[in-house]
Amino acid sequence: MQITNYLFFDGQCAEAFRFYAQTLGGKLERLLTAGESPAGASMPAEARNRIMNAYLSFGDQALMGSDWMAERPYEPPQGFYVSLSLEAEGEARRIFKTLAEGGAVRMPIEKTFFAACFGMLVDRFGIPWMIIGRRTP
Repeated sequence: MQITNYLFFDGQCAEAFRFYAQTLGGKLERLLTAGESPAGASMPAEARNRIMNAYLSFGDQALMGSDWMAERPYEPPQGFYVSLSLEAEGEARRIFKTLAEGGAVRMPIEKTFFAACFGMLVDRFGIPWMIIGRRTP
């Protein structure tokens, strides 16, 4: 079994996934718009440029997402955090700082009893993250 985080956005999925690829170093394998999908011709014009499926790979792991397209209004994420565990403290701090730009720090990244560093934030796209640096390089 593999568990994959799937994130929803309100029209910023492409921008967010390009940012995540640059920040996290993954490979952005897919940014499929609704208009490019087999159902694209039947989609409302305002939905055709929204992302139907984004896929960012990290070896055998992935982060997936799309823009919200349901009839009911988009609701910001709540009740979870995407958790990243890194071996190097310096890399954890770099990622935390980059993801926090334009967002909101919920807990500053600092040494804890369980890790070299740990912090919590919500990025500029509204996605909550926990960053853990396991050890100092």
